[in-house]
Amino acid sequence: MATSTRRATVYLDRELHTALKLKAVETSRSVSELVNHAVREALAEDAEDITAFEERAGERLIGYDEMVKRLKRDGRI
Repeated sequence: MATSTRRATVYLDRELHTALKLKAVETSRSVSELVNHAVREALAEDAEDITAFEERAGERLIGYDEMVKRLKRDGRI
């Protein structure tokens, strides 16, 4: 399956860019492949977080003080 690509300009810190180029050489992948993979993983993690928030939307919220009391009662602090 062919993948459609778009060109984008991204400005990276000098050290980050150097590390990325070195990783590309060491892994026989392009910088673009590495960046695409990292962005996909970050977006997938965001999607998981959103799903988790939606699943827990109906739960009762507790305050900080109540949480500390629970932790103390359960022997965690």
